[in-house]
Amino acid sequence: MIEFLREWTQKAHAFEEEARRFLAKHESSRDRTITLDDTLKKLSGLSLKQDELFKQAITCIERGIFRAAHVMAWAAFVDFLEMKLDSDGFAKVKNIKTGWQQYQSLEDIRENVPEYQLIEAAKEVRLITKQQMKALHGLLSTRNECAHPSSYNPGLSESLGYVANLLNRIAAIQKKPYP
Repeated sequence: MIEFLREWTQKAHAFEEEARRFLAKHESSRDRTITLDDTLKKLSGLSLKQDELFKQAITCIERGIFRAAHVMAWAAFVDFLEMKLDSDGFAKVKNIKTGWQQYQSLEDIRENVPEYQLIEAAKEVRLITKQQMKALHGLLSTRNECAHPSSYNPGLSESLGYVANLLNRIAAIQKKPYP
């Protein structure tokens, strides 16, 4: 009897997973987040913190809290970018941005350098291109609209696209050798 129940439980879970994959193809279905989960699983090299922040963004999307999803996903991306630039103790960045030499730690940079400038630094050390820098500045602007009072109210599609965009940008940056 127990084996029978176990088998039917497995079949029920398999059915539920297949139904979610089917529903994920429909525009208004929150089950579309399953594709983000799949993308997230394919990324390697994320820290536990970054992984958790992206998972929180996905949870926000599933619950219809779209502005918060943008903020959480951006936080994960910025943490990734900071860690990447810090992989050499910010040596490359400090050679170019001499004003940053006063900062002794990643925490100092987090406290004193705006994210906009951090993105510019990534371009200056050739971690990203000029076009990627402009796109990231745009994504930062969208995050700011979500984090502060504004009339911008993203929906499901915008939120899924935003998180997917950041995940894809991380994948592209991971391919570049640094330092």
